[in-house]
Amino acid sequence: MRPDDDVGIIGYGVYIPIYRIKTSEIAKVWGKLNDDLPVEEKAVAGPDEDAVTIAIEAAKYAIRRAGIRPEEIGAVYVGTESKPYAVKPCSTIVAEAIGATPNVLAADYEFACKAGTEAFQASIGLVASGMVEYAMAIGVDTAQSRPADALEYTSGSGGGAFIFAKKNDETIAYVEGSYSFVTDTPDFWRRDGERYPYHMGRFTGEPAYFRHTIMAAKGLMSELGLRPSDFSYAVFHQPNYRFPLKAARYLGIPDDKVKPSLVCLNVGNTYSGSSMIGLAAVLDVAKPGDRILLVSYGSGAGSDAFSFVVQDIIEEKRDRAPKVSTFLSRRREINYSLYAKFRNKILM
Repeated sequence: MRPDDDVGIIGYGVYIPIYRIKTSEIAKVWGKLNDDLPVEEKAVAGPDEDAVTIAIEAAKYAIRRAGIRPEEIGAVYVGTESKPYAVKPCSTIVAEAIGATPNVLAADYEFACKAGTEAFQASIGLVASGMVEYAMAIGVDTAQSRPADALEYTSGSGGGAFIFAKKNDETIAYVEGSYSFVTDTPDFWRRDGERYPYHMGRFTGEPAYFRHTIMAAKGLMSELGLRPSDFSYAVFHQPNYRFPLKAARYLGIPDDKVKPSLVCLNVGNTYSGSSMIGLAAVLDVAKPGDRILLVSYGSGAGSDAFSFVVQDIIEEKRDRAPKVSTFLSRRREINYSLYAKFRNKILM
């Protein structure tokens, strides 16, 4: 899919909570061996943080990088699967908090871990059509996980916000095109009223994550006439640190083009925030002219693939707000007891 008019990112921002729990601490509690843990540590939302507060922080940094007034934003879309309200949008709270209301479109998106890139697609379409001048797409989560489940070792908290506009001198990276691949593959789900999600274990790999990720990436490259060697960086959804590298190898992309986005090792799988934080981490270091492959994944299942080309203004704009590395170094380690308290795992 290609917009009729060139559209690009003019601002981006991330937020990652300060609290971290080592996966070795989780393993100690549940008697798991430490020699095969999927990440080193994960970010934990504090007792006063949720998907909305994280989204607001990321949105403020995106506006700072964009250099626009909040009231100029014509749409605010929030993608998440950890909404604090069952019936009440996150997007209206975010739009109000950043000063974008009342003349603004606002909606929440859901598609498991690719809800954020669904918001990308909508934002790109709105801007390209001329319906709005600026559109903000946010992907954020405070991921839930059942105690002792495999997900507890990876489910982290964090998110990213991106502001789209028609390509101009302020464009950080413009969109060459996108491609989506979707099937009904039930690898991960949570029924209404259930506290924690369920997953199909190893089934989430080949028929779910890898099939959709690789088919979306191949479809994008075929549509745009690109090869793996044309990309300077590749960002994949990061359920753990192994899956992105394996997907890249399937496509013939070298490991060194993927590693800058592997923030998963120290943040965990932030679900809808995963691809967003990964893209931001690459924009933090990319040079003008670099081409970036972004491929999200959402259980249920589907992937969105994008090609972005970095522009000259990136050198000036990236230092206007904290980088991903700033949030990675800003950390406070907690034990399992505090983690359980913060994530409300002990029901009173």
